[in-house]
Amino acid sequence: MTAIIEAEDLVKLYPADGAPLRAVDGVDLCMGAGESVSVMGPSGCGKSTLLHLLGGLERPDAGRLRLAGQSTATFSEAQWARFRRAHIGFVFQAFHLVDELTAVENVELPALLIGTPRPAARRRATQLLERLDVADRAGYLPHRLSGGQKQRVALARAMINAPALVLADEPTGSLDSGATATLLALLRGLREQGQALLIVTHDARVATIADRLLTMRDGCIVDETRLGDGERTVSFASIVGLEEQ
Repeated sequence: MTAIIEAEDLVKLYPADGAPLRAVDGVDLCMGAGESVSVMGPSGCGKSTLLHLLGGLERPDAGRLRLAGQSTATFSEAQWARFRRAHIGFVFQAFHLVDELTAVENVELPALLIGTPRPAARRRATQLLERLDVADRAGYLPHRLSGGQKQRVALARAMINAPALVLADEPTGSLDSGATATLLALLRGLREQGQALLIVTHDARVATIADRLLTMRDGCIVDETRLGDGERTVSFASIVGLEEQ
């Protein structure tokens, strides 16, 4: 299996009264192409900080990180920006859509930034919006979208360049049960395309679609559970609460 993430002894410190706060404290993580990993734990345990380190939004104070076979140790800000555009898709809880752009323009923007011709970028963006059932909102500015619609637009934007790695921070936080089922089905489909998926979540329904579940406490990974193997296989319908009891 091709390694997408190879993280060794990652540490992130933040200033605090007395000793620095170790937001991420010696984390090791390896993920392969087509693998999905979910991360759960209490608020403040370091889940989102770990995701930010893996995506280059923050820099580790110690440790080593390789993404898609490349060491990130000497990446400049410009190199990180180029790498993210081509290889990483982000889905944030806060959406981070560009207010001045329509839904379809938000989705196609990352493709344009890596040089995709506009007609091709627009076709791909429209297809993704259709898959996420928000094509009828393609021409709407973000302020005219509901929270769930914004989240689906954000996911489409994350997938526009078919990234090797998708990093999702509470991706279903603004969705109802029906939209959650649609979103989870799409996330599960990333495996078939060879894309790696790391999900930070508080929702057990979301966590259990992954191959592995990591539990964090105080900046450390304290438990790892493999999901969906043998007798432990859980059906998608039961995960999202669609099966009859």
